[in-house]
Amino acid sequence: MFTITFLGTSASVPTVDRGMPSLAVKYGGELMLWDCGEGTQRQLMRYRAGFGSIDAIFITHPHLDHFLGMFGLLETLKLSSVSPKPLTLVTSQKFDAQNYPFVKQTKMRKGKIHSGNGFEISAFPVKHCRGSYGIIFREEDKLKFYEEKAHSLGLKGRMFQEIQKKGKVEAGGRTVRLEDVTWTRPGRKVVYTGDSAPDENTASAAQGADLLIHEGTFDASMEDEARERQHSTVEDAAVIAKKAKVKKLIITHISPRYSDSSMLLKQAQEIFNNTIIASDGLTVEI
Repeated sequence: MFTITFLGTSASVPTVDRGMPSLAVKYGGELMLWDCGEGTQRQLMRYRAGFGSIDAIFITHPHLDHFLGMFGLLETLKLSSVSPKPLTLVTSQKFDAQNYPFVKQTKMRKGKIHSGNGFEISAFPVKHCRGSYGIIFREEDKLKFYEEKAHSLGLKGRMFQEIQKKGKVEAGGRTVRLEDVTWTRPGRKVVYTGDSAPDENTASAAQGADLLIHEGTFDASMEDEARERQHSTVEDAAVIAKKAKVKKLIITHISPRYSDSSMLLKQAQEIFNNTIIASDGLTVEI
């Protein structure tokens, strides 16, 4: 299972409908948070995203609206168990976590920052405040069998394990090689910008991604303010998605001034059609 739940999709301050930035990413048996804005633990409960089973938290940059919820969450995890599950915290700034011995801190930096069962996560710098990074989730490529062909050549039972280990097996009086009966499924790729002005680093990092999650704080008419605050418009996000040739774009980090996101969606889709404006509770399967 590979799902992403948008726990909070507002920019800077919460609204009645949108919480502060946070994503719950589930892959296999691992649950990660990408950013942890104020109120994240309540959103985890509300959207049944696996509260209490978090393996890692990644904070994209040191602005309060992206990490303030982490402290309440850690305290709840500490209170809810005598021996809380070990948790990796990846940030560009070091926090005093001495009261939370189950937390292991890792530096957010360019390059590989985390690995799990069948995937790895790396980071890339983006244009925002100092210490701002985007996140790349990359699944390992998977070897798949042409099952009908494999069976027709005499493969059965434990032969499938043997051929993967040795590269070939004897079956039906002939040598069957692994490459004759398999194909490679490319691993899935998801890129999340955190807060960022439009950046060629993002276009490069997101090349060919299955999903790009890009901030889109403003509509196109507010380009000057977006630049001044080192944020993106929804058109900026769509341009990056088009350059990177991603399969899908989801825009989040929406300014509270937009109670209706239809205009934002229209502007983005004029450039990149396969676009969604995120809302709290949106869950996508990758």
